[in-house]
Amino acid sequence: MSWQAYVDNNLVGAGLKQAAIFGHNGTCWAASTGFNVTETEAAALCAAYTDPSGIRARGLFLEGVKYFTLRADDRSVYGKKGPGGVVAVKTLQAILIGIYDEKTQPGQAANIVEKLADYLIDQGY
Repeated sequence: MSWQAYVDNNLVGAGLKQAAIFGHNGTCWAASTGFNVTETEAAALCAAYTDPSGIRARGLFLEGVKYFTLRADDRSVYGKKGPGGVVAVKTLQAILIGIYDEKTQPGQAANIVEKLADYLIDQGY
């Protein structure tokens, strides 16, 4: 399956508003239509898995939108803005990002992204 198919079928197709998959170096592998994360935003997210102090202090920015950081560890970063939020999970080679809105519960969004991450880790990615 292509990276774009994972975004379209397993992330957006499972109920997320927008999604993307990035390499650890901040390079976009695939993204949903209209989801444009800047290189600076991707780099800040990638760096947060090693040192989350920056996004804990300033928040996480994606597409210029600031999310209040709820969780930031070496695997997962969760952020909240109003009724929606973001779930980002690091695998062996990639970072999965899922944006959800009021139509999706935070726990459901986390489950979607975390399960795909577990699958990709099992596949060596």
